[in-house]
Amino acid sequence: MPILNRAAQMQEEVAGWRRHLHQTPELNFDVFQTADFVTGKLKAFGCDEVVTGLGKTGVVGIIRGRKGDGPTIGLRADMDALPIDEITGKPWASTVCGKMHACGHDGHTAMLLGAAKYLAETRNFAGTVAVIFQPAEEGGGGGNEMVKDGMMERFAIEKVFGMHNMPGLPVGQFAIKPGPIMAATAEFTITVKGRGGHAAMPHGTIDPIVITSQLVGALQTIASRSTDPVEAVVVSVTKFHAGDAYNVIPESAEIAGTVRTLKKEVAKKSEERIRAICAGLAAAFGATIEVDYDANYPVTFNHAEETAFAADVAADIAGDSHVHRAIQPVMGGEDFSYMLEARPGAFIFIGNGDSAGLHHPAYDFNDEVIPHGMSYWVKLAETALAA
Repeated sequence: MPILNRAAQMQEEVAGWRRHLHQTPELNFDVFQTADFVTGKLKAFGCDEVVTGLGKTGVVGIIRGRKGDGPTIGLRADMDALPIDEITGKPWASTVCGKMHACGHDGHTAMLLGAAKYLAETRNFAGTVAVIFQPAEEGGGGGNEMVKDGMMERFAIEKVFGMHNMPGLPVGQFAIKPGPIMAATAEFTITVKGRGGHAAMPHGTIDPIVITSQLVGALQTIASRSTDPVEAVVVSVTKFHAGDAYNVIPESAEIAGTVRTLKKEVAKKSEERIRAICAGLAAAFGATIEVDYDANYPVTFNHAEETAFAADVAADIAGDSHVHRAIQPVMGGEDFSYMLEARPGAFIFIGNGDSAGLHHPAYDFNDEVIPHGMSYWVKLAETALAA
């Protein structure tokens, strides 16, 4: 099955939805307009049930097939944007200062809405499709909140599937792998408290800037000297705040950053090393160092059987040579991981072509992807729920 004719015919309509969502981005759980838009569309399509307020602002549409009873599968898209000022200059650019869809969640939502419209029209399957529209993927853990709200049990979802666009992968191609496909994430804030004083008399101070500068370098040894070289770990310091004047050594300095891993034991050891390094530097310099460490999303782990199934569905649409079945894991995080912990399933990447990277102010979802993504969702549902 190549691209569905109906999906190709619907491309402009679905692109219109996508561009509307792009112009009106919302953050975290505060996706009220987006959720209302999604709810209105699902009701207009004739979904058998539309439930709102799951995971605070999530929406689920239920579509029952006309070929008899069968299991329920979940298809998930994310709805939230990012706190970034857009620089694309597109006619449909964000109209909200400081917010933009820089990760393509507008495209994900639009493609799943397009698939929902098609599935509600045809119902050519035995069983039930739950289309899941999730808030707060970008750090809020909306996927976890929907799971904790009992979504899987309420709709008897047996398997769940997710999809994300990938800049650099050509349009019409897919990429997937069994096992860990995206990283577990953690965030840390480290506060170094010394003794301030005159910049011309550093011997009377405990300089937190000097200590924190050494700390930044020492943290890099977690990957280079404390972790097996064949294991994946990223420790990135992304913030450094200290001082307000040219001639004053401040009382304290603060850094913050992120840790990304693919195994629980590596994640555990990374946290232990951060704390040990901080304790050692504090003792060496006579400072006090406080560590606030927050383990965030778990590893996004694809189940083997469902991964092979998703790859075969993608191959039916794109051709086997355009489905990459053993890609390198991506060290970004994804809270679809919580849904994959709750139910078997798989997460797949779809090519966004030669676009700016994710989370970049020049990024825009490629509307040429829409027929490919819609066709994947429809084919997946109809194949998984074949009579």
